[in-house]
Amino acid sequence: MSASIAALTNVGLCHTAIQRAKDREAHLPGMTVFYGPSGYGKTMAASFASNRQRAFHVECKSTWTRKAFLMGILKEMGIKPEKTISEMAEQVAMELMQSGRPLIIDEMDYLVDKNYVDVVRDIYEGSQGVILLIGEEQLPNKLRKWERFHGRILDFFPAQPVSKADVKELKNIYASKVDIDTDLLNAVYKAANGSARRVCANLDRIREFSVSNNKKIVTLEDWGNRSFFTGEAPRRDTI
Repeated sequence: MSASIAALTNVGLCHTAIQRAKDREAHLPGMTVFYGPSGYGKTMAASFASNRQRAFHVECKSTWTRKAFLMGILKEMGIKPEKTISEMAEQVAMELMQSGRPLIIDEMDYLVDKNYVDVVRDIYEGSQGVILLIGEEQLPNKLRKWERFHGRILDFFPAQPVSKADVKELKNIYASKVDIDTDLLNAVYKAANGSARRVCANLDRIREFSVSNNKKIVTLEDWGNRSFFTGEAPRRDTI
């Protein structure tokens, strides 16, 4: 499974985004941004990259306050939080500086929308570490509002739509015991409209079809008129 995940386009881009900051010259900033539409597999890429890079990985929640955000990072680091927000920010910065490990902040849009960006900047300034920010398609534009923060970003990496090669690799993860013909895989690719998440959902549907019909090989003809998940709710039949 690891080999298949590693071969995915956006996993490689996420890894490159972190490595770019790690390999930077000392006078250059250490934050990078990995962004793209929902469903492109950014979180999957971040999870794999965090293991490969020994990064601390935190996924922000819509309900988080500044304190909850810092406590989330410290929990990931295995550090008991101090009482105040400023003390916790110093704890995070100190751990990044001493360990040399990257920090991945997923769902960064939640922090931006709540004007919590300066907390991340404080962490960066206190550590000069490697920080990867992951968010939706408009994240780079949102960050322009904070000029002092935006100036500390080394590079931007746009996530890419799922490719036909990605579909084949995902098939090895989500339908590894099924032989799916090329025409059916191409139909899955087309129905996904760039979304890795939709590819995974449709490959699982094919896997279920294979099991329920006792078919080790599934062709486009076998699939027939069955629908694919496209993100659109099915229309109700009218009389």
